[in-house]
Amino acid sequence: MNLATELLSSVVKRFKEYKSLGDKTFAQLNDEEMLCQPNEASNTIAVIIQHLHGNMLSRWTNFLTEDGEKSWRQRDAEFEPQQLPKEQLLAMWEEGWCVVLDALQSLREDDLVKTITIRSQPLLVVDAINRQLAHYSSHVGQIVYLGRWMKNKEWQSLSIPKGESASYNKSLKR
Repeated sequence: MNLATELLSSVVKRFKEYKSLGDKTFAQLNDEEMLCQPNEASNTIAVIIQHLHGNMLSRWTNFLTEDGEKSWRQRDAEFEPQQLPKEQLLAMWEEGWCVVLDALQSLREDDLVKTITIRSQPLLVVDAINRQLAHYSSHVGQIVYLGRWMKNKEWQSLSIPKGESASYNKSLKR
């Protein structure tokens, strides 16, 4: 067993799991719900997607060779509501994840100890990966929470439904 290979495989798996949680949330929402803003201080799901898209393209394009904060990125604009249709938001979501996963899947064992920069801050590749995994998981958590809040009793659980842990655990022991 090669630890670096296992680490890269695990990282790809975890990123895909977070993408899947977003996908399953979006499948339950309509265009209007993607744009729902709970209050003035909160972001809509659409805005979170816009931000993730910008971040993903910036961080993972030429990941090993260029600063992760690209000069062409317009971060502040990512947080401006654009009233985009769900179809366009999902295309942005897919494009961002494609860039992330392609970059991750191109990495080799010796890449993990290389140094890259994000906003001129040097980071080991393995640390940069962990940083982005934490960042994306927090935003996916926001997306799932907003979806669940909007759908209320119509929400289809993405994990073990509330009150069903015992039956789930029992099903594993078969």
